Order: sequence, then C-alpha cells, then structure tokens
Amino acid sequence: TSSHTRVGILNNPSSKIKEDSTVIARGILACFLTQNNSNLKSFLSKLSKEETAKSLAAGTKIAKFLIPGMDGDTFEKKYNTLGLDLIKTHQMFCQDVLKLLPGQMAVISNGR
Repeated sequence: TSSHTRVGILNNPSSKIKEDSTVIARGILACFLTQNNSNLKSFLSKLSKEETAKSLAAGTKIAKFLIPGMDGDTFEKKYNTLGLDLIKTHQMFCQDVLKLLPGQMAVISNGR
C-alpha cells in the first residue's frame, strides 16, 4: 500500500494445487505477509523473472532468491508453514465469486 497504489494477489491456479506447483505463489504470499513495501517490490520483481521460475521448478530453494534487507528468517518460517488451504481458498473465491475459469487472470480495481 502507498498513498497512490494498493496491490493484492489472489491465486487462481489451473493445475492441481501441490507443494511443488505453488512455490512462487507461496513465496509471494509469504512476502506480502512478512516484508516491508520496498523489499516486497524488489522480491516480486525477482520472482517474476522467467529464469527464476525455471530455477525454482528445477528444485532451487526459494531462499536463494531472497534480497538484501529482507527478514529472511521470518519469510522462511511463514513460507514453510503456509498451507495449501489458503491457495485453495483463493481459487474458490476466484471461481465461485468472481466467476473466473481456472487459470484465468483478471485485474480488479476499487478506487478510493
């Protein structure tokens, strides 16, 4: 959040929700829950790179991508304890309330 913009993320996966298929989604959620805005922005920029996604899919631990200044211990604790139920809840909301198809993306805006 800032005086200009607020950002939130809802996950709407198209594939089965498993630990290994939600590495980036759980990383994003853990970062939102544990880091300040500047670290959040930098970390999300790093996670959004294709080479980062490929590396994570190949088995690289997400801790390798933490940026200087992040509270790594707090992030890792949240990341490791973040259950898949939260992502399933996001998916249900996207499909039942927002009427999105699995994997479909949308931007929702609610100005002040």
